[in-house]
Amino acid sequence: MPVASRWHEGGIPKPKRHVREEIENTITLQELLFYFIFLIDLCILTFGMVNPHMYYLNKVMSSLFLDTSVPGEERTNFKSIRRITDFWKFMEGPLLDGLYWDSWYNNNNLYDLNNSSRIYYENILLGVPRVRQLKVRNNTCKVYSSFQSLMNECYAKYTPENEDISDFGLKDDTEWKYSPPSVKSPWHSGLVGVYRNGGYIFTLSKSKSETKNKFIKLQLNSWITRGTRVIFIDFSLYNANVNLFCIIRLVAEFPAIGGIFTSWQFYSVKLLTFVSYYDYFIAFCEITFLIFLIVYTIQEGKKIKEFKSVYFKSLWNWLELLIVVWCFMAVFFNSYRITQNFLLLKQLLKSTEKYSDFYFLAYWNIYYNNIIAITFFFAWIKIIKFIGFNKTMFQLSSTLSRCIKDIAGFAIMFFIIFFAYAQLGFLVFGSQVEDFSTFQNSIFTQFRIILGDFNFASIQQANRILGPIYFITFIFFVFFVLLNVFLAIINYTYSEVKDGYLISNVPKFELGKMIQKALETLKLKKPQEDEDNKSVIRKNKNAIQILSVNLTVFYAGFSLFTDICLYFLFCILLMKSRDLAEQARRKGFDENEIESAEQMKKWKERLEKKYYSTEIQDDYQPVTQQEFQHLFLYAVELEKELHYISSKLNRVMRKVSALPY
Repeated sequence: MPVASRWHEGGIPKPKRHVREEIENTITLQELLFYFIFLIDLCILTFGMVNPHMYYLNKVMSSLFLDTSVPGEERTNFKSIRRITDFWKFMEGPLLDGLYWDSWYNNNNLYDLNNSSRIYYENILLGVPRVRQLKVRNNTCKVYSSFQSLMNECYAKYTPENEDISDFGLKDDTEWKYSPPSVKSPWHSGLVGVYRNGGYIFTLSKSKSETKNKFIKLQLNSWITRGTRVIFIDFSLYNANVNLFCIIRLVAEFPAIGGIFTSWQFYSVKLLTFVSYYDYFIAFCEITFLIFLIVYTIQEGKKIKEFKSVYFKSLWNWLELLIVVWCFMAVFFNSYRITQNFLLLKQLLKSTEKYSDFYFLAYWNIYYNNIIAITFFFAWIKIIKFIGFNKTMFQLSSTLSRCIKDIAGFAIMFFIIFFAYAQLGFLVFGSQVEDFSTFQNSIFTQFRIILGDFNFASIQQANRILGPIYFITFIFFVFFVLLNVFLAIINYTYSEVKDGYLISNVPKFELGKMIQKALETLKLKKPQEDEDNKSVIRKNKNAIQILSVNLTVFYAGFSLFTDICLYFLFCILLMKSRDLAEQARRKGFDENEIESAEQMKKWKERLEKKYYSTEIQDDYQPVTQQEFQHLFLYAVELEKELHYISSKLNRVMRKVSALPY
């Protein structure tokens, strides 16, 4: 990572300016190359975990188990389940048909299945599927006294405190007896609740007919009761062609309000490592990543020790610390993931007659993938620091830094109005419109409205008076007013930065010039000194000619202005005091001043004749060294005269202020 403190100029003796800048540029370029190596290594690690087949495997499996309809009922599939009878139809139909593939399409047994199923003939079903249910106890809520004669049972929503752990039904097998949760297994966050592991569990058989008979038995003996709050269907597959595991979880939630809400999870992960040579290359990149992390940690520690509190005043230093922290988190998750794979994977693969819980391993693989993705994101953001030395990027970064206070003030006003509308939408439309069903959904919906994605018909149908008023006023104040104010703030600041770029603190390190210089040093690119010098000479000639004209005009205008000022001032002096006028005339210009003024007049006339002639106004001629010296002397004398006139005016003004009124 680049050391941000290289541009900190306080606390140490400074060598010559050009030497110091050359050293800083060289060190910065070296750090840039070093950082790009780190970024490439992180790229290989991140994309090495992702396989394009993951998406297609998830898509095929979701199509099989979610979109397949019940025979004879085209509209009934897992996504459309709303009643308990629909759930049992799915279990006996699409689920069984999707899990058990024991023959080829022409009923020939082409594989030695070893008492296992191969879904789509390529994906091995690992172990047996598991079905798990969580229930709540009766009387976990209170029935109002007026309705106790009609209803004497009350089942609240699921919480660990309300969970039912007593045996029920036939009490002769595991599906009727409560199994305590495992410590390692993660909790599941569903649509209407958060559920822990354990519950009433049973596994399916290797035989399709036995499994179907078990479903019929459970249905007849009311395995699903009023206290049922969620049912999980878990199973895992392995595709040897692409070396991927697919862990599938189908969830049916039974909320306290009635009905069924379905959700699902399909995780395609790579659990078997060191299968191909590419896996060994990934392992080498992981070791390289760890070395980079150690080096960067030492560098940041030295900078903190050296600069102490000054270190934390730089935003880039905070970003460096953030990247280091996320890198350590990625190393921790990866180490834990590899350790668990090593300890559990072989045992799970051997247990073919019972449920193999690969969900735990997939869970930590997904978390590691998320951590490394966030780390990779911040690592790419860090590149802005280097390209920020470019003119355009420097202007953009300067714009954001200069307008941050204005944006912060605007953000306060914006979110006050925004959250006020979100609360209004939630309270007015929350009970009828899904997009406003929760306060969080209201916030996201309003962001979608700003982007043009909205459903005005549903808002109007929910409330025919407040709906249109809410929508029109929100669009007017937020979209037409506040967003345009936000753009105006950035546009105004960018104009200021762009206008003042040449006189502001431009970056000392220019990435393009350093790369070009490095290529020329390595003889990979021919130097362009001749062409650059020619263009610079042409620009300088034009600039000199324009400067001479501007100086002439400025001198003439300033002389006229000073003459008028002096005339009026001396008139005032004459009216106020004749003695002071006589004294002023006695202190007139001496001979040297008169000669200098005559010389200036000659130079001015000669330069005006040569450079301000209308005949050659559009056809500039080369400027000789002698002419440039004349122009230089003219500018120097003009500066002296301006200083002399300024001092004269100051003396006159002091005398005028001393006059009695």
